[in-house]
Amino acid sequence: MLRDLIHESKAIERALSGEELSFSDGMELMGSDNFLVGATADLVRKKTVGDRITFAASYYMNYTNLCAASCQMCAFYRKGDEDDAYTLSPEQIEQRVAIAKQMGATEVHIVGGFHPKLQLDYYENMMRVIKKHHPDLSIKAFTAAEIFYLSKLTKTSVKEILSRLKDAGLDSMPGGGAELFHPDVRAQIVRGKCSGQEWLDTIEQAHNLGIKSNVTMLYGHIEKPEHIIDHLIKVRELQKKTGGFITFIPLKFSLDNTELEQKHQVNHECSSIYDLKIIATSRLMLAGVLNNISVYWVAFGKKLAQVALSNGGSDLVGTAFSEEIYRAAGKPTNSSVLELATMVKEIGRRPVQRDTFFNEIRTF
Repeated sequence: MLRDLIHESKAIERALSGEELSFSDGMELMGSDNFLVGATADLVRKKTVGDRITFAASYYMNYTNLCAASCQMCAFYRKGDEDDAYTLSPEQIEQRVAIAKQMGATEVHIVGGFHPKLQLDYYENMMRVIKKHHPDLSIKAFTAAEIFYLSKLTKTSVKEILSRLKDAGLDSMPGGGAELFHPDVRAQIVRGKCSGQEWLDTIEQAHNLGIKSNVTMLYGHIEKPEHIIDHLIKVRELQKKTGGFITFIPLKFSLDNTELEQKHQVNHECSSIYDLKIIATSRLMLAGVLNNISVYWVAFGKKLAQVALSNGGSDLVGTAFSEEIYRAAGKPTNSSVLELATMVKEIGRRPVQRDTFFNEIRTF
């Protein structure tokens, strides 16, 4: 039966033969049988990256929840007069990083809101303090959206900001703020944030300076299939140009406490079937160009994450110690390296702890 289904789908045949898929191929995948697309993605995954499943010991930290933006899909931001609004000093940040190091973290993942007053020296000092005390810890910090905002706030070029942060100790950048690039849907889920093209332009400058990054895609809200495929193709084209993306991370929209929920624009989170379709389609659209496809177990939950690893996923991102953004939307977040290794072993795959850049640290 599977063989018959394969022959009925030109997109699946092209994917299995290693051809680059077009927009129309992607649209065909989004409308195809879920089992077929997932099984094909798993075959392509095995061919490109083998049976190992990677993850990092990662500490997630938010330096502030104050934000000049007020995105409809976000439950994290505060405006400054709330009891739980905060901004950490570089010294407070270093104290938390020290705890992360004791927990076994090899990287620290630092993002925050668009603070309306913090200047560039705050961010430089943050990098310097962390590197001074923890020189072997990899700093992955500041999304392209944060950098673009800081450029506008300080009237400093994106290139200068990135160069100064790199000199201060920035090793790589996370992939947040990408959301969905297409303007038709982006305008409805973000407010006060850079456009999709501005995000791409900013991250391209980072790549050109030797700063590698992740890249994300927020799905499961008001998007249509064409918005998903548009996003994947734009990621693929920039990766062909710069080679600067480390991994692709589809992020499931978390509904609780967001404006989209309060205004009844989205009344329930997307189905697990759709989650698996997104992982599988991402694998097939990016195959041969960006082969690390991450399953963010924090948003999926551990059981669904295991299924996603058999639908094209090959990475679990990390331990996510102290991840606050999904916690604000009601998701539990902490896990340990051994727990993630056990998740992988349970599905018969090989767990590998990696560093930020996918170099192997140890196997289990």
